Amino acid sequence: MTQKQSVVIIGGGPAGLTAAWELVKDGGSEQYDVTVLEATREFGGISRTVKHDGNRMDIGGHRFFSKDDRIMDWWKDVLPLQGAPSYDDKKLHREHDMEPGGPDPEIEDKVMLKRHRVSRIYWNRHFLDYPISLSANTLKAMGFKLTMVAGFSYLKSMVHKLPETNLENFYINRFGRKLYSMFFEGYTEKLWGRHPREISADWGAQRVKGLSITAIIKDMFSKLVGTKNNANAETSLIEQYWYPKYGPGQLWELVGKKAQEMGGEILFEHSVTRINTEKGSIRSVVCSTPQGEKTIEGDIFISSMPIKDLIGGMHGVNAEKNAKIQKIAAGLPYRDFVTVGLLVNKLELKNKTNKRTLGNIVPDCWIYVQDKGVKLGRIQIFNNWSPYMVKNPAETVWIGLEYFCAEGDDFWNMNDAECIEFAKKELIKMGVIKKGAVLDAHRERVKKAYPAYFDTYKHFDKVVDYLDGFENLFCVGRNGQHRYNNMDHSMLTSINAAKAIKAGSTDRSNIWNVNTEKEYHESK
Repeated sequence: MTQKQSVVIIGGGPAGLTAAWELVKDGGSEQYDVTVLEATREFGGISRTVKHDGNRMDIGGHRFFSKDDRIMDWWKDVLPLQGAPSYDDKKLHREHDMEPGGPDPEIEDKVMLKRHRVSRIYWNRHFLDYPISLSANTLKAMGFKLTMVAGFSYLKSMVHKLPETNLENFYINRFGRKLYSMFFEGYTEKLWGRHPREISADWGAQRVKGLSITAIIKDMFSKLVGTKNNANAETSLIEQYWYPKYGPGQLWELVGKKAQEMGGEILFEHSVTRINTEKGSIRSVVCSTPQGEKTIEGDIFISSMPIKDLIGGMHGVNAEKNAKIQKIAAGLPYRDFVTVGLLVNKLELKNKTNKRTLGNIVPDCWIYVQDKGVKLGRIQIFNNWSPYMVKNPAETVWIGLEYFCAEGDDFWNMNDAECIEFAKKELIKMGVIKKGAVLDAHRERVKKAYPAYFDTYKHFDKVVDYLDGFENLFCVGRNGQHRYNNMDHSMLTSINAAKAIKAGSTDRSNIWNVNTEKEYHESK
């Protein structure tokens, strides 16, 4: 018999929990002692579900969809462990999975719901398609003159291509300068706190690889002739996805508990503050816990913690030799996130679509706010993600207002009452609600929600080479790779890491290469 290897996994989000599950399932706990170190008291990381007075919040919204069959099969394999139906269940495939009176009692035992995506842009008090399209509604809202200007601008971009040295040129090449200035420039600056010309084109290449006016026209045609489906659609244009009844945290709580049942250990409130290295390997990590500092040794380490903190916390390395790497890691930028949940009695937005909704609210999952006069970036309507997220979905609307900021700035430092009042005033200014409409509110702050692609990121390849020099270290997930991965990408990095560990391989190319291929996969 071979001696069991101890595997220490830093982080209990989608990447960390996927890695844990992959190593302990099918008798894997006979070969590996798996320990997950989670800094908070909850499973799921940014994919957790926040509970507040009977209502639930999804941090940023997580669509369960991927063009990679391994992920779709993974979800199918995991969910039946709780007696959940397979994705072939006829009840979930019907056109609507909720009735006008509220949640359908016939699906009380189901975990995943089939959702119909509606996301739109709120511009100049008009709803426009998201991603921006050439529909009659869009052209009417823009007016004849602006439409002609945008059209000629796009034609010019087809003939005269700009060098894609930054995100601004990336967008102009695909949409023309006019549409870029209307629907991308301000929103991108709102999201990242930087003008698009300061941001690497890598972000656009990763997030909207195949999206352009041409792709939108093809999408409209495929819908017209009835050939569109999620398999042949650009990912930003998908129209259906799966969603856990009680939010994404429901899945990750399930995965975490099953990993524990299979022999894995999960330690909550264990925040890694120091990484001890010796001769090109990680030997142990030091955690801050409610009981004081604790040192945990391991044979193999899987990290989903921010690379800035991982490298900054390393001890035992040659400080002089690695000064440049330390400087690059310390300069890696992030964008932080605040969401304000508002429970309201009514939205002033009218449902003029043919989509049936509970309570006749607008059918949107997200509303993208293209208004430079407000800080608000997106409005998430939880009722439309799942009626089970709302305590009283027939009579109230539970929304999340999404703000992008920097830890320590004026917005981040507002107290709860100030931030909630700020958010309410913006919605009233936009005409989304009236005074007195808010019944309850809650604020959540998330550090390092979005790894950013500027500043020292341009030297990130050196960081990858450095980290790969530690023979027993595998970096996975969004923050673990400083890559704006979606949930399925994060899971795939961990699936590939577990596969390499089982094979005894130190080749990490398949782990780092997730989400760099031409075809773009998405679950959020």
